[in-house]
Amino acid sequence: MVDPARARKLAKRIGTIVATAIDHEIKDPRLAFVTITDTKVTADLHDATVYYTVMGADLESEPDLAAAAAGLEKAKGVLRSKVGAGTGVRFTPTLTFVADTVPDTARHMEELLARARAADDEVARVAAGASPAGDPDPYKEPRAEDADDAEVDEPSGSRQAD
Repeated sequence: MVDPARARKLAKRIGTIVATAIDHEIKDPRLAFVTITDTKVTADLHDATVYYTVMGADLESEPDLAAAAAGLEKAKGVLRSKVGAGTGVRFTPTLTFVADTVPDTARHMEELLARARAADDEVARVAAGASPAGDPDPYKEPRAEDADDAEVDEPSGSRQAD
């Protein structure tokens, strides 16, 4: 096993090398909108998982995930060679590309939060004009105790004589 700090440093370096190679050296048009988001390396430094996202050509178009995955699979050998040359480690890790679902999950969470806010606003709107179903103050007032009831007479035999 290797030091976890070294594994993180190598993972960051691999991510940088792969992103630079995709951007500048690999001329596959399927990889034009691919962004490397994260890289993880196993503890023995033999396998690297590279997470990526694919953006659409514009805001309205859907990203082509299948074409990006095929392009990355085809470029895997070249990218591994670039990683081996750029890192200088004895064993170049194998690369596995995984589509990153964090942006989709974040978008879904934002939609759920927006729905919850709308429901809260609707409840607040309905509650603003509502009146209580029973008494305006449903809590009962404590009974006022009389001064005579507060004192308790002790039986004459209960006190000890000093």
